[in-house]
Amino acid sequence: MALFDVTLDAQDGHARALSFETAHGVVRTPLFMPVGTHATVKGITVDVLHEIGAQVVLANTYHLYMRPGAEVVREAGGVQEFMGYDGPMLTDSGGFQLFSLDHMMKADPDGVSFKALDYDGSKHRWTPERNMEIQQAIGADIAMQLDQCIGYPAEKSAVAASTRLSWEWAERCLRSHTRADQGLFGIEQGGMHLDLRLASAQHLIEAERHAQAEGMGRFAGFGIGGYSVGEDHEIMFETLGRAARALPEDRPRYLMGVGNPTTLVRAVREGVDMFDCVLPTRTGRMGTAFSSTGRMNLRNAKYARDFTPLDHACSCPVCRNYSRAYLRHLVKQNEMLGGMLLSQHNLFFLIDLMRRAREAVLAGAYEEFYRAWMGSAAAKDY
Repeated sequence: MALFDVTLDAQDGHARALSFETAHGVVRTPLFMPVGTHATVKGITVDVLHEIGAQVVLANTYHLYMRPGAEVVREAGGVQEFMGYDGPMLTDSGGFQLFSLDHMMKADPDGVSFKALDYDGSKHRWTPERNMEIQQAIGADIAMQLDQCIGYPAEKSAVAASTRLSWEWAERCLRSHTRADQGLFGIEQGGMHLDLRLASAQHLIEAERHAQAEGMGRFAGFGIGGYSVGEDHEIMFETLGRAARALPEDRPRYLMGVGNPTTLVRAVREGVDMFDCVLPTRTGRMGTAFSSTGRMNLRNAKYARDFTPLDHACSCPVCRNYSRAYLRHLVKQNEMLGGMLLSQHNLFFLIDLMRRAREAVLAGAYEEFYRAWMGSAAAKDY
């Protein structure tokens, strides 16, 4: 299999099981990707990432650009060598972080100027071309185009303007991306407006067609951005399915920044293949765990003398070796080990959930898997 050639292993309804090759190994979907913003998944060692079955790990272009600097990462041999991880990796373009800077960021048709107040206050200018230079220096297996994400709620005119800017930047990213061992994903935007999302998907397809007519590459896959930006997930699902399926069938579809278990199960049913989110590690550090009985708050006094495993249905190292009482003790004492162990469990929970989702697709039984999940206590994960 050539790099980024996609095999459709099975399809059941809209749910899919894909395989594609990267320079650091084969990726199989559906999958959840742990977020390692600063070239580290908080509280999780590389050995643990392998133990819990992580396939792809994210890093963030903005944060690595600011510290230690993309050139440092390049001189180390790329982000995998830098962090000692030998599996596939993906870099977010940093666009979401830039637009989170709000009044310290100014976008124009050519690019974006920003002041890095969360670091040293220095001023910077990124164009799509400059962003591609940075991501190619960092060297992850998958790079994301520079896009503009807008929050919810927003006037449709503002969403339309940001969507247009994103698809224009997508073509510029594709034209300037030259690293053969790195795949580039375009990003569909459009907020909660189906017409804008369908237009965004069509423009990405057209941008790719134009680039290929000139002998350039194509998108290795597609992100679905602009969801989980303040809206209720039920609002997202009003458009997600058609928005996802408007993207090419022969490439992976990646719903960006979404990570609670039930939303993943529902989104796979709509044709989404890949997911990432800081939720499992962030909530783990707060003392919260996903489980087969719903979300658990380990600060609750009812666990003080509960010496049973965290989740009887889970086979992760945490559930095999530690009791609820001990984990509660760590959380209540603000011991860093508590957050580390709960983060490990939460990541395993989502990774294993997507492994089981893939098995269901391969067996032609995804609808049964979906209905069993939605009828279970585990679906109460908010």
